[in-house]
Amino acid sequence: MIVPPISLSAHILLQPFSQSELAQDLAHCLNHIGLAGKLIAKELRTAGLGPWLGSTGTTNIQGEEVQQLDQQANNIFLQVFQGQRLVSVVVSEEMEKPRFIKGAEGTGRYAVFIDPLDGSSNVDVNGPLGSVFSIHRLAQPGYPQAEEDLRKKGHDQVAAGYLLFGPSVNLVYSAGKGVFQFTLDQELGEFYLTMAQMTIPARGRIYSANEGNSRKWAQGAQDVLRYLQEPDTQTGRPYSGRYSGCLVADVHRILLKGGLYFYPADVKNSNGKLRLMYEAAPLSFVVEQAGGMGSTGLQRINDLVPQALHDRVPLWIGSRDDVILAESYLRPKSQT
Repeated sequence: MIVPPISLSAHILLQPFSQSELAQDLAHCLNHIGLAGKLIAKELRTAGLGPWLGSTGTTNIQGEEVQQLDQQANNIFLQVFQGQRLVSVVVSEEMEKPRFIKGAEGTGRYAVFIDPLDGSSNVDVNGPLGSVFSIHRLAQPGYPQAEEDLRKKGHDQVAAGYLLFGPSVNLVYSAGKGVFQFTLDQELGEFYLTMAQMTIPARGRIYSANEGNSRKWAQGAQDVLRYLQEPDTQTGRPYSGRYSGCLVADVHRILLKGGLYFYPADVKNSNGKLRLMYEAAPLSFVVEQAGGMGSTGLQRINDLVPQALHDRVPLWIGSRDDVILAESYLRPKSQT
């Protein structure tokens, strides 16, 4: 007997909370995010033939050069949420201020945080790309919302996940009841379930880091790297280094294979470089649901209280044993 594939919409309605309002809301939000993923994938397939390669010549709120596809991906996310009534605000890496959604003025119960196109430096070389999303429930529906009402801890996320644009297009998400992967059938235009209840190994043999920055790291972070590179057959070292320049792709590899991704603070980015609310927190939410950990090196990512919408943090994420070992090197000597 051939079992028919389970679509993203059908999957949500089959979950334990399927009779609740939450399930209907999640189906609504994730279907819109899935639509954005399909539209971005379409643009990426023909990016080299159209106007979307190269820089716009501007910088975003992060001080980073905006690529043409950064801007296009951001516009796509905004467009797919226009006219619906559940998501009233979108917070994006590419926008200094939240964008309030016309049509959800008095009804929108959710805020969506996005990194619309992670790894955009890979665009011109046809490397892997991703999008990260986080869904929070608002205390009061509609808008305007005060900024402090949008600054929520990671453990308050209703759902989080990412899109990965590679040889296939994947949508990975968690709503606090496990982690699920969907793969886009490009011909049918639908995401179908391809992995359920994903788990990360307790320990891996892969690390992912931008080693070109290692001389700028604090001594503890350098010691972690040195430990991972040292030969020791009893502990399965050295680990293999894998780094693509796309956070989503590198964390996805760690989720599947186990190991450690880290982007420490450095002399240039003393608070870390990755954004808390739409990079570190949603990815940590997913990895924790799979049995792993997300840490600043000193504390759990999803316990942090954001001080601003675009807060940055160091990130150590992956297999539980590997993150715990890294924390042992990063903890001040007085706490060891």
